[in-house]
Amino acid sequence: MAADGYELLHEDPHLLVVSKDCGLLTVPGIGPEKADCLIARLGRRWPGARVVHRLDRDTSGVLVVALDAGTHRALSMQFERRETGKTYAALAAGHPPKDAGEIDLPIRKDLVNTPLQVVDFVHGRPSVTGWRVVERLRSPDRTRFELTPVTGRSHQLRVHLLAIGHPILGDDLYAPPEVRALAPRLCLHAERLSFVHPATSSRVEFAAPAPF
Repeated sequence: MAADGYELLHEDPHLLVVSKDCGLLTVPGIGPEKADCLIARLGRRWPGARVVHRLDRDTSGVLVVALDAGTHRALSMQFERRETGKTYAALAAGHPPKDAGEIDLPIRKDLVNTPLQVVDFVHGRPSVTGWRVVERLRSPDRTRFELTPVTGRSHQLRVHLLAIGHPILGDDLYAPPEVRALAPRLCLHAERLSFVHPATSSRVEFAAPAPF
């Protein structure tokens, strides 16, 4: 883990790209005990740093942060229009019968058990994830997946892999106890992110290898 909870991958006058550690909130949560977060730490070094998108507290990996209002607006629009490229690495229980596929299952909040999300074909929002097998491991049986979210719902990758029978190792919200116990952390990492740089109009890509 980095001393500040993140590794700086890129810095220019318009934006930062960092790799966030597992266990660090992207933005403040509710209550003073959740005030410490990535954007607060970045703001001490880069005043005015603005969140463009988020990763769950226990998901590590690549994030872009804007340093001015114009960059923030341009990047936010790219995320909204699904023009960014996002690739995640996950280590999950079991072996799928195929080597690649797509999960198309609508998701909504679990109104009883927050912050959980559930698959709901009536009230859920459209949610799509592409996946492919990177490596099949044994003892215990587990699979390294490359995940490509088409949509960006809360907990989408965790819920989608669970729904097809492959809960993510170390997931303290969705995995059964025996799968949760297979790793000391959630084995989900935002490995690559690409977008059009607002200042240069060139497409750029940044990567940070998964630490598991």
